Amino acid sequence: MKNIYTRVFRGGNGLASFVAVALLLLVVLPCSLDIFRLNLLGKYLTYAFVAVGLVMLWGKAGVLSLGQGVFFGLGGYCMAMFLKLEASDPVSTKIQSTPGIPDFMDWNQLTHLPAFWIPFKSLSFSLCAVILLPTLVAFIIGMAMFKRRVGGVYFAVITQALALILSMGIDSRQGYTGGRNGITDLKTLCGWDIRTHHAQYILYFVTCALLLGAILFSQWLLSGKVGKMLLAIRDREDRVRFSGYDVSMFKVAAFCFAAALSGIGGALFVLQVGFISPSLVGIVPSIEMVIFAAVGGRASLYGAVYGTLLVNTGKSLFSENFPQLWLFAMGGLFIGVVVLFPDGLAGLCDLARKKTGLAIKKLRAGSSSITAPEIAQTIVKGEES
Repeated sequence: MKNIYTRVFRGGNGLASFVAVALLLLVVLPCSLDIFRLNLLGKYLTYAFVAVGLVMLWGKAGVLSLGQGVFFGLGGYCMAMFLKLEASDPVSTKIQSTPGIPDFMDWNQLTHLPAFWIPFKSLSFSLCAVILLPTLVAFIIGMAMFKRRVGGVYFAVITQALALILSMGIDSRQGYTGGRNGITDLKTLCGWDIRTHHAQYILYFVTCALLLGAILFSQWLLSGKVGKMLLAIRDREDRVRFSGYDVSMFKVAAFCFAAALSGIGGALFVLQVGFISPSLVGIVPSIEMVIFAAVGGRASLYGAVYGTLLVNTGKSLFSENFPQLWLFAMGGLFIGVVVLFPDGLAGLCDLARKKTGLAIKKLRAGSSSITAPEIAQTIVKGEES
């Protein structure tokens, strides 16, 4: 246990960062927000799963994907299909032409449940599919791309095209997927009403617990050989390949892991919000997910959480108070952070910590004549005496 603790936290700073995030999510926010705002933050935290996956894939392995909305959507649709089938029992749908099938299928004159929907009557199958289906799709794409050494801008563009293809495919198959409206009117999970305030509280804490667990597991991976290999591939890919390692398989593994996290986030999104649609799968949401990681710091797991909360909270506040200008405000926020702080919020915090440590070190060195303005100047400018 001691070795695991040392690997995960790697000193006091890692533990302090984890405790800070846990206290914010589990204590500060629930005690200071009403249920509406808390449920809104719970929705934002489902995007944080995607941002954490992007930290592993983009920040650590150096592979930028602009199509993570694909895996978020796949996980969401797997959960939504189970919930929709539960809500479409023969009693609840007795007014339909064909009772026992989802309402959008009846509207499109389907007379029986499609074969690929039938396994989603099982909760166990649906939960497995939430993780395995995005992972399988990522594995196929990764093997096809990375084995042929497709990377950089080309890989980013291909993943973006896949997001467009999936969103258009879902949109065009209205009788099987709900089309542009998506899958809506999701009410219960195994008889438990997910629309009540009590359920929203529980789902918020479940989301927080799973997110913290994902961060810890990711940190554990990064602290071992896998983490060292990902960093080496990011910085010196050719050298790693010439050393005899299969670079493509490490990239595939990172891509699959990021996809699995995205799928979990999509399933939790459906439980918190009660619907899923193609608008959450396409190019725009996929790019927004990259922005979350960039603003928080693409190399920081904890920064991914802060970046997701900051961008989405800003998006809500701007859209509520400045409905005509909020898109410009969001664009300005992203450009400002990227230009002024290329390492994101996490990089800014690291810089402040180093400068503060430098000032403290100067004090401990015995400079008894140092004044308060000099301390402030040292912290701001990081000057060494």
